[in-house]
Amino acid sequence: MEAPVVGESGGEYFTREVERRAGSPLRIKQCSKGDVGCVVWDAAIVLSKYLETEQFVEHNTGVYKWVNKRVLELGSGTGVVGLMAATLGACVTVTDLEDLQSLMEVNIKENQHLVTGSIQAKVLKWGEDGSEFLPSPDYILMADCIYYEQSLDPLVTTLRELASAETCIICCYEQRTMGNNPQVEQLFFELLRRDFAVAEIPLEKQDEEYRSEDIRILHIVRRER
Repeated sequence: MEAPVVGESGGEYFTREVERRAGSPLRIKQCSKGDVGCVVWDAAIVLSKYLETEQFVEHNTGVYKWVNKRVLELGSGTGVVGLMAATLGACVTVTDLEDLQSLMEVNIKENQHLVTGSIQAKVLKWGEDGSEFLPSPDYILMADCIYYEQSLDPLVTTLRELASAETCIICCYEQRTMGNNPQVEQLFFELLRRDFAVAEIPLEKQDEEYRSEDIRILHIVRRER
């Protein structure tokens, strides 16, 4: 096991490798202390690997459809999902709260040599003005962003502001049955379906190894007015 490294905040970093279909793995630093955004959650791995599946490959050329696509990740945490998209050619902005910026920057620097598109980290607090992220991206990515009831309305508000009719939101989350998690999930979809249509991606279209019946992947698009 790799020895821990002391981070800027005084906490320790532990590295997790995330395999890619081609080339060296991503090396993602996690914090030994901190909030939920400081570690790589299973849903982030499942979503990262989903981005590499055949449906995102141009069959005539073998080139990933992510090339030159504008991608915004919400609640990025370690930045692993956005980094995977950037290695596939996307132009990515990973976002989270101020206290997670240094962790995202560390992981961007650690994996910059694998990036074939581009990637930058910025602060975005859900529910607040997001106009600097307009015009709307081609994709919005979210992994395990459905867990705090008080964050649901701000999250959906941000999605309404930043997603156009052409934007595909890809949301991946782990279904949890403990506590009030089922109620939080239900409330999220009640809020979301007022403006968006939701389609679940079946397991057979996900990565063969990195998938789980407890982890759902959704494609979300604006409803036609």
